[in-house]
Amino acid sequence: MTRLTPLDAGFLEVEDSDPHVSLAIGGVAILAGPMPDPDTLLSTLEQRMTVCPRFRQRLRRYPLDVAAPEWVDDPDFDLTRHVRRIALPRPGTERDLYEVIADIMSWRLDRNHPLWEIWAIEGLSDNRWAVLMKVHHCVADGIATVHMLAGLSDGGPGETFADQLRTGTARRTEQANPDRPALRLPLTPLSVVRAGLRVGRGVRDLAAGLLRSAPSPLNGPVSDLRRYSAARVRLDDVRRVCRAFDVTINDVALAALTESYRTLLLQRGVQPLSDALRTLVPVSVRPPDASGAADNRVSLMLPCLPVDVGDPVQRLLAVHDRMSRSKSSGQHEAGHAVTSIADLIPFALTAQAVRFLVRLPQRGVVSVATNVPGPKRPLQVLGRPVLAVLPVPPIAIQLRIGVAILSYADQLSFGILADFDTVPDIDDFARGIETAVRRLVKCSRRSRTRPRNGLTLVASN
Repeated sequence: MTRLTPLDAGFLEVEDSDPHVSLAIGGVAILAGPMPDPDTLLSTLEQRMTVCPRFRQRLRRYPLDVAAPEWVDDPDFDLTRHVRRIALPRPGTERDLYEVIADIMSWRLDRNHPLWEIWAIEGLSDNRWAVLMKVHHCVADGIATVHMLAGLSDGGPGETFADQLRTGTARRTEQANPDRPALRLPLTPLSVVRAGLRVGRGVRDLAAGLLRSAPSPLNGPVSDLRRYSAARVRLDDVRRVCRAFDVTINDVALAALTESYRTLLLQRGVQPLSDALRTLVPVSVRPPDASGAADNRVSLMLPCLPVDVGDPVQRLLAVHDRMSRSKSSGQHEAGHAVTSIADLIPFALTAQAVRFLVRLPQRGVVSVATNVPGPKRPLQVLGRPVLAVLPVPPIAIQLRIGVAILSYADQLSFGILADFDTVPDIDDFARGIETAVRRLVKCSRRSRTRPRNGLTLVASN
């Protein structure tokens, strides 16, 4: 039996704090047809689910939080409870698919059973179908969810989703922690003091970002229903921008998001101020050898993205600089330190503290943008080519729009989940991301590079 970490259990508390929230994350694979028959699909999934024991485990919680919840085998496990099949009205468009995704992500998973579902969705036009994997956030973060999905794909040794992910994670961890070798040197009193001060500054900045009020139409209460949309751009185009301005893929993705948010605010008659887009950016602290562990290993940063900047190139460079400053401020280390300290505190105290904090009216953060590295080469599931992989983030703590970014083969996909009532323009928002990338590509053709000084969150090669 494995107990949840305070971070894992915290996602349960976030969900419990708002009856309108379902804190599940998802991944959608769009495949070329034909769709397999139900028996073949079930038998294949049953064989491949052995890669992760969480598929057959449910939560056990203790009265009065005397101990952290733990994973136990479900004696009543029934695969057919978790694998569902649904058909779109033919010919199914991607808009039809997005509506089904939004509906499925709107309702909560049953905590009396393993916290996941797989939906086989047939009827997409051009002889395509889709698979949606839905997993509660207390089970896994984005990287772990991608690894769980890896076990359902075809592929020989060295070419599976999981192997590619493990390689990409190792590279990204090295890039995101350029001073990591210093950790292997003997610690001195001065280095300990410096590290402590750095973490202290980071905690101060994170607290200020969470507590500082930034009223915005982008945050506030949410309804029970969701909308979903997606944007897709070519990775080669993004890399061209990276080379031209000496920035990272993550910088380009956040700059495109920032432009689309700016357009959305202007269309709603809201002036995009410099502090109007404080964004929660999760950062993985998962070591390369733990890519297969089903849990959450993330820290966070809270930069204010430059939604007030109108020029696309200046906006991109401002994103790069602000992300660099957020990292150097110690926010990344502070978030990791807080979650590590929570492991040392009796769970009952941690649970009460989290329960109190998540019920405070959060008005400081207005957006969340998370990114996950995907496989470089195309995948297959049951011999069917995977044409695209789309991420599905959750929304919670009064955030009305969540964005997840996932690379796959030659694509970079932005999955957008939003509150149904307050974000009717979600498709315009998705198209705005694609437009922003096209503008940066156009600018890159006549640009000159500048010296680089900053953070890499997603591998750019």
